[in-house]
Amino acid sequence: MAEKKPRDMEMGYHIDKRQGNDSTAAGDDEEDLGICVYLLVGLAYLLVAFTFPFSLCVCIKMVQEYERAVIFRMGRLLPGGAKGPGIFFILPCIDNYVKVDLRTISFDVPPQEILTKDSVTVAVDAVVYYRVFNPTVSITNVENYQRSTRLLAATTLRNVLGTKTLQDLLAERENISAQMQSSLDEATDPWGVKVERVEIKDVRLPMQLQRAMAAEAEAAREARAKVIAAEGEQNASRALKEAADVISQSPAALQLRYLQTLNMISAEKNSTIIFPLPIDLISSLVKSD
Repeated sequence: MAEKKPRDMEMGYHIDKRQGNDSTAAGDDEEDLGICVYLLVGLAYLLVAFTFPFSLCVCIKMVQEYERAVIFRMGRLLPGGAKGPGIFFILPCIDNYVKVDLRTISFDVPPQEILTKDSVTVAVDAVVYYRVFNPTVSITNVENYQRSTRLLAATTLRNVLGTKTLQDLLAERENISAQMQSSLDEATDPWGVKVERVEIKDVRLPMQLQRAMAAEAEAAREARAKVIAAEGEQNASRALKEAADVISQSPAALQLRYLQTLNMISAEKNSTIIFPLPIDLISSLVKSD
């Protein structure tokens, strides 16, 4: 064991020495590359000076208020960040730039066939609003931030809705949209993209499921209607019983009710003739029989 430690230390020493040599070589390459860059930059400035003022047509560029320009010199990102808005200067032959739009962009997520948590297949589409908050990162960290954001939105829509039941999907759209917006914003932050809003547009159910839900809703409405009708009949019977009790205590009240009924019938302008017959007379005839 005592002999292994020096060997390990020697091996570590050789490894560190190799890494030091590699870093020294890399530093030399960077210095050589820097010298080449300085030389080409000087030649570019000389070319601009010799061809002045015609070179201004190539060297002076402009971007709008809502745009930024990410400049690369000899394939490397130019220090200072994105340029704009307004006029900026580039060197011919060694500089190239990429315009980035900072305005909010919206796109439709194609309808996704999703299997919910309760094993129901639905088709859901959504709308996503996003913008670029860091033009430099959006160009250097991802190949195509627009296409990547679209693909990520479709994947996130399937993943989030796959954990929800159909009832949650229909009743909690705002919470689902907020959850999707948070997930997309966190995933696109390294790309320099800010997801501002996510909205679920439509949830399309299969026709068989729509018919089943319509039949269930109709049955529920019929059940509620029957309950309401039964409660109305019960209340009406109670009111009739109370009215009968009041009329039975006063015989004159029944006569007034007769007159009120005749007045209502005569107001309708019909040819119906009604002869009111006292109940007492009928009861006396029944008793005599």
